[in-house]
Amino acid sequence: MDKNFRSGFVAIVGRPNVGKSTFMNRIIKEQVAITSPKAQTTRNKIQGIYTDEERQIIFLDTPGIHKPHNGLDQYMDKAAISALREVDAVLFMTEAGQSAGPGDKFIIDELKKVKAPVFLILNKIDLINPDEMAPQINEYKDLMDFSEVIPISATNGNNIEDLIDSLTKALPLGPQYYDDDQITDHPEYFIVGELIREKILQDTHDEIPHSVAVIVDSMNQRSETGKLQVEATIYVERDTQKKIVIGKGASMLKNIGIGSRIKIEHLLGEKINLKLWVKVKKNWRDDALFLSRAGYAVKDINN
Repeated sequence: MDKNFRSGFVAIVGRPNVGKSTFMNRIIKEQVAITSPKAQTTRNKIQGIYTDEERQIIFLDTPGIHKPHNGLDQYMDKAAISALREVDAVLFMTEAGQSAGPGDKFIIDELKKVKAPVFLILNKIDLINPDEMAPQINEYKDLMDFSEVIPISATNGNNIEDLIDSLTKALPLGPQYYDDDQITDHPEYFIVGELIREKILQDTHDEIPHSVAVIVDSMNQRSETGKLQVEATIYVERDTQKKIVIGKGASMLKNIGIGSRIKIEHLLGEKINLKLWVKVKKNWRDDALFLSRAGYAVKDINN
């Protein structure tokens, strides 16, 4: 390993729907976090790994910090805030052209407790006039002393390389923690479930907001055709939501299966046979046992 090699862990924090997952997928050049126009799509700390000859940066894409309304919301907020305790740098992402709201100020109060350098990232610059950024930058600088302010477009890739270079300077000299070709430390079960959930959010629009969970039951059995057998259960909170996910003549469920299967095959690098079931689990977002089974265990982020 080059003696000048740098490595470290970087948290991406911000309010819901500012583009954190889009940014990380752009950096990694593979989909390791799902994206959706809906706020609070990310529920876990999603770890993505960027590696080249000079550095290895492990990004933690956190859930958007927001006022919690149920057990799942509380988990998401704790997951985001806990990420600040374990990193070498923080990217605080906001939407370019937008003033700091109560949510941003709450996050900044948390960031002031962090010893690691904090970068202010203004995302979605492709959607505004550049002149609109100056007042926003001054407003945020009055709230906190940032290591650097970097405007980017996660969608178009503007200034992404500059951000990586600036971030690298803030990281310590260190080892390469993961192999060159590893892009996440999450198990395949987790990513497969997230890809199915993404497709549900895309296809059901506002009819199924955040009351859906996906648990992958099996990925080990081989079908008679030689394809990998993937079986997963989609959980919703009400019977009406179950009908929406299934659709007339099971048309919606079929579309969800077809769309998510394509992305799962790309992820796994092989053909699969995907079977989906839909079940009702009332008030699952406040059921601690179910949350743990679905991968949202609060104990995991309190250690």
